[in-house]
Amino acid sequence: MEITTPRGPARVDIDQADGARLLLVLTHGSAGGVEAPDLLAVRDAALAAGVTVARVTQPFRLAGARAPGSAARQDEAWTTVVARLRARFPALTLVQGGRSNGARVACRTATQVGAAAAVALAFPLHPPGKPERSRAEELRQAGVDVLVVNGERDPFGVPDPADATELVVLPGEGHDLKRSPGEVGEVVARWITRYA
Repeated sequence: MEITTPRGPARVDIDQADGARLLLVLTHGSAGGVEAPDLLAVRDAALAAGVTVARVTQPFRLAGARAPGSAARQDEAWTTVVARLRARFPALTLVQGGRSNGARVACRTATQVGAAAAVALAFPLHPPGKPERSRAEELRQAGVDVLVVNGERDPFGVPDPADATELVVLPGEGHDLKRSPGEVGEVVARWITRYA
């Protein structure tokens, strides 16, 4: 499915679960796509738990750009996509999330789109080697429950447990969360189904 946004088209891959009561909308990081191992594992685990999943390829990626652009532009496109998805699935409770930069978008826009909760995979707390440039405020201002799943070896840092509803730090994992993506999926599916 393609959705036109003020920042160009976005592509949405939808996997519907029978009898779903929850819609999980996920997106990628700056340099990746919706085929990232952790996002696919989350999709699979959520579907198995009876959750409909929409994976969004943001306009900047469809345009071939590696850099996502300003937060305001990303958020404008994201809220447009989520509004269309909510109109398509009006009876489903919304949880949104993403990995890395996509986690930031999900946290920044959660209250604006009416999400019940947000999932932040590999939340990039700060640029590598620059802890003074913390993005923790985006977690604190989400306005909804936030699950953060990070690897203990993430060069972008690991958020403080006080800044999330729940923080899961996976041993041996880096920023890509690809050593044990199935575990990531299980953690997320278990957590989000409380909102169904």
